[in-house]
Amino acid sequence: MKTHAQAVVIGGGVIGCSILYHLTKLGWTDVVLLERDELTSGSTWHAAANIHGLHDSANISRLQHYTMTLYKELEAETGQGCGVFQPGSLYLAQTENREHQLRLQEAKARLYGMNFHEVTRIEAERLHPLVNFDGIRCIMYEPDGGNVDPSGVTNAYAMGARQRGGEIHRFTPVTATRPQPDGSWIVETPKGNIHTQWVINAAGLWGREVAALAGITVPLQPTEHQYFVTETLPEIAGMDRRLPSVADRDGEYYLRQEGKGLLIGAYERDMRFWAEGGTPLDFAHDLFPDDLDRIMENVMRAMDRVPAAAQAGVKRVINGPMIWSPDSNVILGPVPELRGYFMCGGIIPGFSQSAGMGLMVAQWITRGEMEYDMFGWDIARFGLWANDRDFVKARVRDVYANRFAIHFPNEERAAGRPLRTRPAYRMQRDMGAVMGLNYGWEHPLWFADTPDHVDTNGFTRQNWWDGVGREVRMLRDRAGIIDISNFARYRVTGKGAEAWLNAVFANHMPVAVGRSCLTPLIGRRGGIAGDATVTRLGDEAFFVVSSGMAERYHSRFFAEVPLPEGTTFESVTEAMCGFNVAGPLSRDLIGRLTNASLATAEFPFMASRRITVAGVDCVAIRVSFTGDLGWELHCAAGDQVALYSALLEAGRDLGAGPVGSRALGSLRIEKGYGSWSREYSPEYWPQEVGLERLVKLDKPFLNRDAAAQVMAQPARERLVMLEIDNAACDASNADATGGEPIFQGGQGIGRVSSGAYGYSVGKSLALGFVKGVAPGDRVEVMILGRPHGATTLPEPPFDPAGTRLRA
Repeated sequence: MKTHAQAVVIGGGVIGCSILYHLTKLGWTDVVLLERDELTSGSTWHAAANIHGLHDSANISRLQHYTMTLYKELEAETGQGCGVFQPGSLYLAQTENREHQLRLQEAKARLYGMNFHEVTRIEAERLHPLVNFDGIRCIMYEPDGGNVDPSGVTNAYAMGARQRGGEIHRFTPVTATRPQPDGSWIVETPKGNIHTQWVINAAGLWGREVAALAGITVPLQPTEHQYFVTETLPEIAGMDRRLPSVADRDGEYYLRQEGKGLLIGAYERDMRFWAEGGTPLDFAHDLFPDDLDRIMENVMRAMDRVPAAAQAGVKRVINGPMIWSPDSNVILGPVPELRGYFMCGGIIPGFSQSAGMGLMVAQWITRGEMEYDMFGWDIARFGLWANDRDFVKARVRDVYANRFAIHFPNEERAAGRPLRTRPAYRMQRDMGAVMGLNYGWEHPLWFADTPDHVDTNGFTRQNWWDGVGREVRMLRDRAGIIDISNFARYRVTGKGAEAWLNAVFANHMPVAVGRSCLTPLIGRRGGIAGDATVTRLGDEAFFVVSSGMAERYHSRFFAEVPLPEGTTFESVTEAMCGFNVAGPLSRDLIGRLTNASLATAEFPFMASRRITVAGVDCVAIRVSFTGDLGWELHCAAGDQVALYSALLEAGRDLGAGPVGSRALGSLRIEKGYGSWSREYSPEYWPQEVGLERLVKLDKPFLNRDAAAQVMAQPARERLVMLEIDNAACDASNADATGGEPIFQGGQGIGRVSSGAYGYSVGKSLALGFVKGVAPGDRVEVMILGRPHGATTLPEPPFDPAGTRLRA
């Protein structure tokens, strides 16, 4: 076994082998995989191994499509069979919401060139004559759907990696991972040690244990999962073709042909955790005792759908472990607190995503960034707060039991909450605040009339739609108070503070004390990795405000630029809270509580001051994400309740009151402001999102050369504002929310990034990326998967000249 390698992959399941294969495919041939037992041990070997291309996330759909198409290429390349069966998949909708979901996916498939389309009941019965389609509203067909052989796929990846120079060592457990001062690692095994630049933890069921060797904790929890295979069905034995699989997610089961019988699996409500204290090291190709009674409710629904299944005996039961993250997505990416340590764990649909996941890991390792924005998979979406065991178990119980439930736009699930709260949390709940979750923090979404209000969920306008509208109109007509405590905040101080910030961010830092600037953060490939407001509080003191949910993600970028001697950088997110007071009467409201002048002459737009408001020391910044006149007031967390109470009291006779983040979403879209992870992501170039003027190529900064390279090229697409025909939205009772394809003349030209009803302008609006469209052009936005006429606007409908903002 070699003693040095570019990367060491720990874990010989399908994901570990895919990562090794893709590393070699991208040119890293000095790589090693270590497996404690035999390849496929743990979860891989017993997986049902279904494959499908479509997902609610467009980027995950792209990766699943790549995975499905790679399998046959892999067979041809290596000579190792992958056991690919692609008789197609039928997707059934029993409910209106499921129909909306499937029609949206059909529209996305057309946009991205994937094969997924509606079929009639007659055609569906021809494809699968054993299915009873009574009660089905809509049937979609994916011709490439099917399943693969878990062992075949894993060994094909392994063979492909070996052919390119990768090494695989079975029965080689990792006993230690020791970080070195230069950022490299020593990986220890009973067969010798390997010195490497990258450790990649793809240990599956043992991901927690391998992570612990490096001193880290990851929020993962295994569960039991069951499926069974029936004896031969005469109806199938007499066929000369393979039946398509059936995805009846409203029925909460999955079903496909296996041999001459059927494979039926379920995600039951009465779930079971396993290995809560740690995965046994002697577990390998093991299973648990059968417990079919727990899934019989789901199975009976499957048998109602396919009556022939009720006549067959059970041939084989598989009850094996799976390991889950709190949101059922993979936990993937470099661990921000370590150098050279990459995590990839908690994979559920492994055989639909294995190639795409391996490619993304290999791109990040070899090139420093993925080609797609995969923040929804990034380990950094969870802070260290997510390692709370009660939170992990509650969330895993929820995502397992609701595996096939629809994740609706704006939906907030209550499991494991509240976890992190601010001092004003109880006060806000008593005021009727309906809370959402943002990077573990509870924050107000909107304020209902009663404290016990429960939101409904769906693709159409829900029971909070009118209430959010009242908040928007209140702020636009008078003033509103928005809790922005979930924003990330940092302090940078010392003689090198200005130089360091200029080396990190793309814009010039403020020169004068009391001034602020907006600035992008640039990614490895020149895209927008983040955006921030930087305020100069003193000669050697700066205050930075950025996306709260990206705090751990952005820490990777901050760590790339060494701090000058005598300079400190600290996160003060937990230590501080804040409010945005905005609207035409915001000056009057704050003015009642401070002696500081808020007049434009003394306190212009993008200025900042340390002021006292109601006796509370605040950093006040004249900026507002609402696009209206307003100030951000940042204070110590211990002063939050006092400041909030004073603002609410001062605003009462002005007709001002609390406003939640859903209203803020509508307000910022009316103004055309982009938001991180929607309009701003590493996938998009500065000139594509209108931020090129904030990227100052006349100075050095992080990833400047990449920015210069992409900015020298024409935009591939552009961010535009769309006004969607009110009549169409009123008829469907729905607005765009994000992800809806945009068509023109039958051709896909883009997709929505954010959408909301603009209550103060009376328009249904969306921001989206399009190609070849000019202001005034007509397009179609596929809301609920159906065309809604829309017009591209030359400017935002609210205050396009910025007169309110600068009043």
